[in-house]
Amino acid sequence: MNYPTLSRNGFLLPSRLQASYDGAGNGRRAAGWDAPGNGPNTSKLPSLRNLRNRSRAATRNDPYAFAAIDRLMSNTIGTGITPKAMHPDADIRRALQELWDDWTPDADADGGSDFYGLQALACRTVDEAGECFVRLRPRRPTDRLAVPLQLQLLAPEFVPHEKNERLGNGNLVRAGIEFDASGKRVAYWMYRHHPGDGANAGAGFNSLTRVPADQVLHLFEALEPGQLRGVPRLAPVLLRLRSLDHYDDAVLFRQEVSNLFAGFIRKPAPEGHNVDVLTGQPIRTDADGFTPMVAMEPGSMQELQPGEEVEFSKPPDAGNAYPDFMRQQLQAAAAGVGLPYELLTGDLRDVNDRVIRVVLNEFRRRIEQRQFGVYVHQLCRPVRAAWLDLAQLAGAIDLPDYERQRRVYLRSRWVPQGWAYIHPVQDVQAKRMEVRSGFTSRTEVVLRTGYDAEQIDAETYADNQRADQLGLTYDSDARVRDVQGEPTQREEKPDER
Repeated sequence: MNYPTLSRNGFLLPSRLQASYDGAGNGRRAAGWDAPGNGPNTSKLPSLRNLRNRSRAATRNDPYAFAAIDRLMSNTIGTGITPKAMHPDADIRRALQELWDDWTPDADADGGSDFYGLQALACRTVDEAGECFVRLRPRRPTDRLAVPLQLQLLAPEFVPHEKNERLGNGNLVRAGIEFDASGKRVAYWMYRHHPGDGANAGAGFNSLTRVPADQVLHLFEALEPGQLRGVPRLAPVLLRLRSLDHYDDAVLFRQEVSNLFAGFIRKPAPEGHNVDVLTGQPIRTDADGFTPMVAMEPGSMQELQPGEEVEFSKPPDAGNAYPDFMRQQLQAAAAGVGLPYELLTGDLRDVNDRVIRVVLNEFRRRIEQRQFGVYVHQLCRPVRAAWLDLAQLAGAIDLPDYERQRRVYLRSRWVPQGWAYIHPVQDVQAKRMEVRSGFTSRTEVVLRTGYDAEQIDAETYADNQRADQLGLTYDSDARVRDVQGEPTQREEKPDER
């Protein structure tokens, strides 16, 4: 029989209408559990300023926070995510690649890096501050660039998330982003200078400027549908890392203070001197000539007065629970930022090659998801499209029937830097078996390593031609040697000549 129960607001509820999940109950264990039902932006936007500032402070001062951001960036971008044109014409593919290679060194509007360095800086900004803005800056032909386009990276503070209003034309500005009636992003409201840099001489008033959306790329990883601004990667672990840093500093300070004392000299109380009734030690006066501290040097010997004794200091250690406590807390921090504990700390105790392979495979799966879901989609493809449009308009390349065939020319495969082998010999043998069994192609295997199969083929051909002209034969030449280095049918053995 279902008996009614008294709810929190005083109404009687039948038991069949009570929460079916323990996590939704209102009992003793859930008392005080504040779980607001705010939307993705209401819950995030008010906290963004503190989260960004604290994330940057942690990255500057906490070694584990810095390691987390640095490892995520290096594994996500590495030496860069490079394009491979997929046009069916080999000559056009070659021309596109040559022009891209000529442009990438000049891609940075600030002149500090190339396109792949900008990828790394954008990734670091997204991980540390939650998001990054990229302005597409067309240039004049007189700038003498391979393609008149440069990129300018901007911190998230350039677009104030506090700006929310309805404009006179009916458009809605939410978190500094302007939307039209259909919900499409049409513009970003940006400061002319970073609002945290203070007044710049001659810069004028730091007013907001409306920048069309087709000139801005907004990089961030959305965690909820409808999310407008990004959240720093360290957000779930900021408080934990701060508390852990304070605890570690306290232990270090205790050890430092306790080790300042090498020993203590005890002297018997002279006759006629007052004695402290609590400690039993003589009460010293200035007339006694008492020296409270005695310096010690390596190899020194000190002669003591009759009756004096030396009691050496016994400083406490860090405690038996210190290593396990630090390890457990760092494991939680690593899980919160999406890094294997071993990569975050460099602690490889009790980890064998099989375990690390499982851990790295899972980590790499998440990184690849981020590479293609965020950086290829939000950064690489739009930059490639703008680059190709300006290259055609500026006459830097001749692409026949470009307007009708634009999608064909834009088709590119973006190739991240390949993962290093865990077992080089076994991994190469496994890939060779995959190719020979027809499970994959040699081109695909080469692309997974971050290289271009056509470029490798061209280099191999050039090496073989040079070796033939010089009369050289190497074991690496598959035309005349097998895997074991033995002559193939194309090369006669010495005793058969």
